[in-house]
Amino acid sequence: MSTQHISNSRRETAKKFEDLEVWKKAHELVLNIYNITKDYPSEEKFGLVSQMRRAAISIPANIAEGFKKRGIKDKTNFYNIAQGSLEELRYYLILSRDLGYYEDTNKLHDLIEVIGRMLYGLIKSIQ
Repeated sequence: MSTQHISNSRRETAKKFEDLEVWKKAHELVLNIYNITKDYPSEEKFGLVSQMRRAAISIPANIAEGFKKRGIKDKTNFYNIAQGSLEELRYYLILSRDLGYYEDTNKLHDLIEVIGRMLYGLIKSIQ
């Protein structure tokens, strides 16, 4: 049984990756990215849109995969990959804003910040 915890005041043991608050937030981020990129120019479909969606999907996917790993090193590695993908996505949002494809309302920026802090806390909690 996993010793990972749900990020809330009760600190219950998570039984599946979907119980993790950080996974829920990361999944929410993916849905937001799909929503905003659907209106990007068609010439970006196989470029920026594809890269953004891939980076976004990588975050909750690596959280899910890391959840089932038994060793601390393996878990940390997958959670660290999720952190890297989060930063990659942060850049794509900056690029999208600067290209005029996306108007930064701070909603996604704030969500990325929260996920980043949660991932950091998750890694610290297993080390």
